[in-house]
Amino acid sequence: MTRDSAGEPGADDGDSVVYDLAPDCTADDVETGRSYLAEINGIVDYGVFVDLSDSVSGLVHESVLEGTYGVGDELVVTLESIRENGDLAFEPVDIDDYALETVSHDYSLTGTDRLEATVGEQIHLEGVVTQVKQTGGPTIFHVADENGVVPCAAFEEAGVRAYPTIEVGDVVRVTGTPEHREGSVQIEVDGLSKLEDEDAAEARDRLEVALEARAEPHDVDPLIDWPAFEKLRPDLEEVAQLLRRTVLEGRPIRVRHHADGDGMCAAVPVQIALQRFIAEVHEDANAPRHLIKRLPAKAPFYEMEDATRDLNFALEDREKHGQQLPLLLMLDNGSTAEDVPAYETLAHYDIPIVTVDHHHPDPDAVEDLLDAHVNPYLHDEDYRITTGMLCVELARMIYPDLGDELRHVPAVAGLSDRSKADAMDDYIDLAAEEGYDEDRLQNVSEALDYAAFWLRYNSGDQLIQDLLQVDSDDEQRHRDLVDFFADRGREEVDEQLDAAMPHLEHETLANGAHLYRIDVENYAHRFTYPAPGKTTGEIHDRKIEETGDPVITVGYGPDFAVLRSDGVRLDIPNMVSELEAEIAGGGVSGGGHLVVGSIKFVTGKREEVIDALVEKMAEADIDEALSSAAPIDD
Repeated sequence: MTRDSAGEPGADDGDSVVYDLAPDCTADDVETGRSYLAEINGIVDYGVFVDLSDSVSGLVHESVLEGTYGVGDELVVTLESIRENGDLAFEPVDIDDYALETVSHDYSLTGTDRLEATVGEQIHLEGVVTQVKQTGGPTIFHVADENGVVPCAAFEEAGVRAYPTIEVGDVVRVTGTPEHREGSVQIEVDGLSKLEDEDAAEARDRLEVALEARAEPHDVDPLIDWPAFEKLRPDLEEVAQLLRRTVLEGRPIRVRHHADGDGMCAAVPVQIALQRFIAEVHEDANAPRHLIKRLPAKAPFYEMEDATRDLNFALEDREKHGQQLPLLLMLDNGSTAEDVPAYETLAHYDIPIVTVDHHHPDPDAVEDLLDAHVNPYLHDEDYRITTGMLCVELARMIYPDLGDELRHVPAVAGLSDRSKADAMDDYIDLAAEEGYDEDRLQNVSEALDYAAFWLRYNSGDQLIQDLLQVDSDDEQRHRDLVDFFADRGREEVDEQLDAAMPHLEHETLANGAHLYRIDVENYAHRFTYPAPGKTTGEIHDRKIEETGDPVITVGYGPDFAVLRSDGVRLDIPNMVSELEAEIAGGGVSGGGHLVVGSIKFVTGKREEVIDALVEKMAEADIDEALSSAAPIDD
C-alpha cells in the first residue's frame, strides 16, 4: 500500500486508489463506485459497523462479509446504498495493493449551489438550530451544518408553531426536500427530530471541527509592506476569525462606527465583506440584509442612548423573528472608560463586543468587557495607524475577493484623519494606480464628511458606497456625486468661517505656541454644516498655514471644548484625567489623542476648566514632529 496523507495521488503504476476521508468529511463527500478506508467500530449479529470519518458511518451486512473481524480493524468498503432514513450501507472491496489518497471536505458547494443539485429529492441534514421564525404559514427553522445555514420550512397549520419543543441551540436531524421559494432554496420538512445525549455530542463535535476550519481567516498579504501594521496583524486575524464564526453560527452582527471619514472607511469594507460571506453561507437570499446592520455614532464613545436603542432592537428581533442576540462590532470608537456604562448594559444579556479603534485606549477599563480589542496603542504604535487602514485589511481577511475594490480606501481614511503615518505615501501611490490622485482622494474625504453630517444617525448604505466607490458600479455617478458634495461642503465651511473668524481670540503662551480660542456656541452657525469640531479644525488648519508656528486651537461651548494642536505635545487624555481630579464638581470627561481631543464639563465650571486647560497647554512641550493628524470628535 502507498500512503499519501497530503491528498495527492500516490499510486505506483498499476495500483488502485482507496480514499481516506478527513475527519470533517460528511456523507456528501462519499461517491458511489469509489473505495474507502473504514475502521470497524462495532460488531453485531447481522454485520459490522464502520466509520469512514467523524460523521460518516454505516453497516456492512454479514451476508457480504467473509472471515472474522475485530473492533479497530481496517476494512476497504464501497457505498452500496442510502436507505430512506438516511442510513448508509457498505460492502467490502477485495483489494490488496492500493494507494491511499486523503479526501478533504468540499466546502466549495455552499449557499444556493449546495441544494440546487438536490432540488426535488429527499435529503437528510444534521445541524444546530440558529433561528426559529414563525410566519403566517409555516415555521422556519434555520439550521447550521458543516456547509452553511439552511432554512427549513415545517408546516403544522397556518400560523401554528411546528415542532414546538425545538429551540435555538438544539442539534436536530432534518429529513426533507429542497424546493425553490421566493428566490431561495429551502427544505420542505418531512421530519425533524432533536438529537440527544451521545448522538447530540457527536454531532456537536463534528460541527465544531467543520466550523473551526471554515472560520479561519484568509491568509492575505497586506496591500503595502508596513512593519508597524505587522504588530497588529495577529489581533486582526483573531477578529476576522470571530466574525466569520459569528456568521457561520447564524448570529446577527451590529456595527457601530464613528460618523466621520475614517469611521466610514473602516465600517463599509467590513460590512460588505460580511454581507458577501453571509450570502455564501446562508441559503436565504435575504440573510445579508437581516443579519448585519451598520449605524454611525456621533459621540467619540458608545453612548447609553445608542446602547439602549441597539439592545431594544435586538430584543425585538429575538421576539419577532427568533434571531439570536447580536455581536456588537465597534469601529473607530469604543476604547475608553466612557464606553463602560454602555458595555455593561449589553453584558446583562451576554452580548459579545469587539472593538477595532485607534483612539487612545483605557484597557484597564474596557478589556474585561471586550471579546477582542485591536488598537495600535496596545502595541506601542499610535493614532497614525487609522481604523480605516486596519479595517481594509480586516475585510480582506474575511472575504479576500473584495480586495481590488478597496485599494484606494486606506488613503481616503488617512487623509480624512490627517494621518502622517510612514505608510501614507505608499497608500497614496496605491490609490493612484486605481486612478485616484490626491485631489480626488481629498474630495472623497470631504464628501464623506459632508454626507455623514446630514445623514446624522442613518447609515446611508448605498449613498456612502457610491461616494467611496465600493460595491458600486457607476463610476460617473460616483465622480459627479463626490464633486457635488465636496464643493457644497467647502462652500458651507467658508460661510461658517466668514462669520466665526472675526471673533477669534489669540494669545501667545509661555512655551511660544499660538493659542486661538473661539466660542462656537455664540459665534458660529448652529445645527448646520460644519459642526463645532469641524469648524474648530478648519480654523486650526488656516492658522497653521498662516503662522507656520506651533498652534493650539480651542473651540468651546457651554459644556464642551474641542482641541487641536500642531507642534505641541498636549497628551490630551492625560490632561483630561488631571482636570477630572483637580476640579471638584467639574464633571470633566473626554479624551482623544496626543494632539486632538474633546472635553466635557458642567456649564457652571466652564471658565475654571478652560483656564486650567490653558495653564496646562502653556506648560506643554513644543514638539515639531507632531502635527494635527486626526479630526476632532464632535
